[in-house]
Amino acid sequence: MGAPARRRTLARGRSVDTVASPHSRPSRLRTTLTTLLATIAAAATLTAAGTTSATAVVPEPPRPAFYETPATLPTANGSLIRSEHMTFLLDPLDATSLVRDASRILYKTTNRAGRAIAASGTVLVPNSPWIGVGSRPVIGYAPGTQGMADRCAPSRLFSEGIEYEGIGIEGLLLRGYAVAMPDYEGLGTVGVHTYMDRVSQGRATLDAVRAAQRLSGTGLSSTSPVGLMGYSQGGGAAAAAVELAATYAPDLRIKGAVVGAVPADLEKVATNLDGGLYSSFAFFALRGLAASYNKDLTPYLNAAGRATSDSVETECVFNLLDNAFVKSSTLSYNGQPMSSLMSVEPWKSIVAAQRIGTIKPTFPVLVTHSHLDDVIPFAVGKTMARSWCDKGANVYFSANIAPLHVGGIVPQTAEALPFFEARFLGLPQLSNCWLL
Repeated sequence: MGAPARRRTLARGRSVDTVASPHSRPSRLRTTLTTLLATIAAAATLTAAGTTSATAVVPEPPRPAFYETPATLPTANGSLIRSEHMTFLLDPLDATSLVRDASRILYKTTNRAGRAIAASGTVLVPNSPWIGVGSRPVIGYAPGTQGMADRCAPSRLFSEGIEYEGIGIEGLLLRGYAVAMPDYEGLGTVGVHTYMDRVSQGRATLDAVRAAQRLSGTGLSSTSPVGLMGYSQGGGAAAAAVELAATYAPDLRIKGAVVGAVPADLEKVATNLDGGLYSSFAFFALRGLAASYNKDLTPYLNAAGRATSDSVETECVFNLLDNAFVKSSTLSYNGQPMSSLMSVEPWKSIVAAQRIGTIKPTFPVLVTHSHLDDVIPFAVGKTMARSWCDKGANVYFSANIAPLHVGGIVPQTAEALPFFEARFLGLPQLSNCWLL
């Protein structure tokens, strides 16, 4: 069946693209396959356009006006700055059959340095009615690695049908949960994306939920039950939100969280990534943390390293192969690997500050991780869960043998649905901390 016909409609006083719903809802397998194929196609397109050279910095097109930060920001975190209806494509061939209302939002949050900033995100309200207890819940869904460039923001990619997180959120929408997804600091909006900054990512996730609850027409409110979820970078952001919630967002009625493949120890993760297929992730982190802490990377890099640092700021996850198998020692000023840089100040303290597992969660958490994860070592996730357990938290650690890092999102998605179902019903989680 061909792609659904597009039409122009008027919404909230402005013309927006909508897509006619197909006659039948696609299977989850079809959605997964088409989304993955679209990602591959997008990568091929970028490669053909000549963006694969680590030394060739391709300027981004002008940022859409929606994402520009106003001169004055609201006082309260999570306050809406502006919103607009958006075209939501679960994949390139499927339209808004799962979504009643898709909105792009700009909201106020506070970054790690305590500075008020504007962050963008997405709010999705499904067609499926909420038939559970109380009002419709909202899931603060922290996305995995998107890249560093503004064009990589999920709130933009959803309209292009190439946002891979559609795989993870489909089941949530089918169940009737609303979804609030942040783009994080500097991803879509002004500034450098502070990739892997624990506090900034956690706060952006919590404030995206607050903004969703304040968005008119969604049926959500400050009393809506809340869940948190994320995998990989999103797992780190959601886990950080878990730790920050009690002090930063005590107003949210969070019932539980599902976090997978959490990069809880960046030193161990960076060492594992160095020289491998996912080397770009380590370069993203170095660039993002340098921006967050206002550190100049120039003295630590050679000419190739400086070119790579400039290049990754313009890349999306589709450009993964650009820096594949590049060893950080070939980019440093002294020929030493990134792990050596992390052992000296100020980087030692910066990396240590991103450690997750140091603050006790105040609600049940399901932690998932694959023994076969080739990006985030299994021991990193298990150690974080054990640390939470040692502090008296209610944690269930679920290990699996899904193939590689990418495969681990499948069992997490499957386990998340019954987890949230039980939490929103008010049922207790049985911890397995005794096994850790």
